[in-house]
Formats: sequence, C-alpha cells, structure tokens
Amino acid sequence: MSSKSDLIRKYDVPAPRYTSYPTVPYWEDNPTREEWVDALRRRLVPDDSSVALYLHIPFCETLCSFCGCNTSITKNHSVEDPYVETVLQEFRKYQEELPELTKRELRELHLGGGSPTYLSESNLESLLKPILDSWNVADSPEFSLEVDPRRTRLSQLEVLAKYGFRRISLGVQDFDPEVQRLVNRIQPYELTAAITQGSRKLGYNSVNFDLIYGLPKQTKESMKETIRKTLELRPDRIAFYSYAHVPWIKAAQRLFTEDDLPKGEEKRELYEIGRELFLSAGYKEIGMDHFALESDSLYAAYQNGNLHRNFMGYTTKSTDLLLGLGVSAISDSWDCFYQNEKILKKYQRRISENGQAILRGHKLNSEDLIQRELILKLSTLGKVEVPDPIFEEVRLYLASMEDDNLIEWKGKTLVLTDLGKPFLRNACTGLDMRLRRKSPETKVFSQSI
Repeated sequence: MSSKSDLIRKYDVPAPRYTSYPTVPYWEDNPTREEWVDALRRRLVPDDSSVALYLHIPFCETLCSFCGCNTSITKNHSVEDPYVETVLQEFRKYQEELPELTKRELRELHLGGGSPTYLSESNLESLLKPILDSWNVADSPEFSLEVDPRRTRLSQLEVLAKYGFRRISLGVQDFDPEVQRLVNRIQPYELTAAITQGSRKLGYNSVNFDLIYGLPKQTKESMKETIRKTLELRPDRIAFYSYAHVPWIKAAQRLFTEDDLPKGEEKRELYEIGRELFLSAGYKEIGMDHFALESDSLYAAYQNGNLHRNFMGYTTKSTDLLLGLGVSAISDSWDCFYQNEKILKKYQRRISENGQAILRGHKLNSEDLIQRELILKLSTLGKVEVPDPIFEEVRLYLASMEDDNLIEWKGKTLVLTDLGKPFLRNACTGLDMRLRRKSPETKVFSQSI
C-alpha cells in the first residue's frame, strides 16, 4: 500500500470539480435559443415540476487576486440600477416565452457573485420583489446568498431576511494578515465575527464559511490559527477549497509567484490539518470539500440520500431545472446547458436588443446523460453502481485507486473508502468518458488536491 506522500504525488493531477457533466471545456453542441426554450418547456410539463433560480451579481469594489469567479471591479455604484434592470428584462423575456415557468414551484434561490451585497438595500428589493411576486414560491424554500463581510451591512441582510433568505455564505479564505495582504483581501476577524453573529440574530439559521488551503505563504501554524478562529464562530457549514491556480485564465493570480504557494505534500498537509480539526470539532465530511454540523440541513440531506450537486455546488434540494439570470450565469435543464455572455457590456447590450445573450451551451447526448447520472451519484452518495457496458473499462481505469485502497468494489458498485474521500475528484474521472477520450489541448483544470 502506498504511503500518504506517495498518494499525494500520485493523485495531485488536474481534475474537474464536476458541478456539471460534461464539464464546460467539453461543451460542443450549442443549442439555439429555440432549442433551449424547448428544453425548458419539456421540463416544465408536469404540474409538480420545480425550479432553482441563480442570480449573478458580478460587482466587487476590489479584486481578490486568488479569485476565479466572473467579476466586474468598480467602486462606481451607478452601475447598479442599469444592471438590475437588465436582469429583470432577461427575466421578463423568459416569462414571455414560457408563461408556465413562474407557475411551477420555486424551491431554491441563490444570489452569487461577485458580491451580491454590492447592491444597495433598495436595489436588492428592486431585483427580488418583481421576481418573487411573480413566482409560485414553495412553502419551505432555500434562499441563500454569498457575501463579502467587508462590504456587507446588517441592513442589507435584514432586507434579504424579509424575502425569505435564511442561509448565508461568508467569504473568509484565511485569517492570517500576511496571507490576506498577498491575496489583496484585508479582512479582520472582527468583521467576519460581526456578520456571523448579526446574521444569526436576523434569523439566518445556516452560516457557511468559505476557506481556502494552498494560498500564498500559508503554513501549518497559520492554518491551525485560521481553523481555531473559524471554530470559535462555529459556522454550520464549511467549504474547504483547494486553491485553484489558473493564471492562464485569471491574470490577477500572477500578482504572486508560484514560489509563494505551498505545493504537493506541503499543500496536502494543510488540508489534513483542517480536516482533522473539523472532524474533531464535530463536523461531518460531505462530498468534495465540504463539512457540516449534524444540525445543518446539508448533513441531513447527505444522510437521507437527498444531497444534490449543480452549478451552485452542493444543495439540499433537487429541482427539475436551474435557471441562471445575469452575466455569465449558467442554466441547466438536465439535458441541455446554457450560459450567458461573460463580458458585462456584451451581456447588457444583447439583453437590451432581444432579451437573450447566449455565449455557449451543450445539448447532452444519450451517453452524456448516463455518465452525468453516474458522476452525480458518486459525488453525492460516495457510491454508484456501474452499468455492464462500461464496467470493465471503468474498473481497469481505477485499478490503481483500488490497489491504494481509495475505492473498493461491492459487486459492480463503486464505493469510495474513508481513505479515498479526499480523492473523490480523481474517482469521478473514471466515469468521465469525454475526459478520457479527449484530453484538453490546453491546461483547463486546477490540481485535484
């Protein structure tokens, strides 16, 4: 059996995070607008079909150099009004094309970014009120948002609470001042504590912290201190992400050098420190990168076999379709993906012209649909039964992981072992036929560890 160091070196290879299948680099069969609307219409046929809605707010006042999200950096808040109006115009176009859309149950709503709390209190209302007033909202929806504690006021969270928001995700990344300086995100502990405590007083019952390991100048001691401060505030969920160094995509990541980054075994030790401290503090490991308290709904969904994964990450609710509004937002009808323009001015111009702004998409073929279901089950349940036509091929591909006791086979069911949980992304590649048949011509994925 390989040593821990050997495993780290062996499996520290580029791999997708599998928020979709096929993954975006392998999208190739773009839908027309008519085909996309038809795909949505098919999913909305049953009266009991349901919808998740994602609203992308791209604005940030400053650039965090580690960030890989689609953002627009500006301190000029005059951009708010026209952007809100553009998103509402896109929404109205969908209403026009699909009158049945808002009659279906809205079970999930997520505000992502960027920094959604870049928007003023009045603009948050201007965006949400016409959408939610139009929709058939479920009795117990999950409304959530991402926030930058440096740019968030409790008065904004109060407005959102009025509209049903109860889950909040705080961008924390690291509490060490030197790490914060290098990634251009100076965020004192007191700010994070104030938003954590304030949101709970307002009725937010699930608080998530986003932490990153592998950032420049992180050390074992600094990671322990970041985790210690995190545990003081006792978030209900923790997303513990591996830093994705993709400077060929995000030029801001060239503001520090690769020599500043912990790598290989050194980086892996940071993860092991965090994982051990989270588990010893009562958190449960869930899927890729996530930990949750037993009292949180994410753990309940995992235990009940209801955990779901989509472009918003892990969710507690599975819906028939995910509709994304806003620049770069991605939508998913299960058999078709559709992404908006990623450049803000292009998105706004095209929505203004005709109400739609597709950049790219993908129509899933029959094989895609099978592989998608398999990868989804493995990434949410930690096990999946592999069908006969591909069983031998998958087992052969994953033979090394089996030898290293990272996976095991129970008949034709692929099971991730406890030792293999941190290598879930690697195991999923065994089911990714597109990745295996055609490696990307350029480097597009971050390291798996």
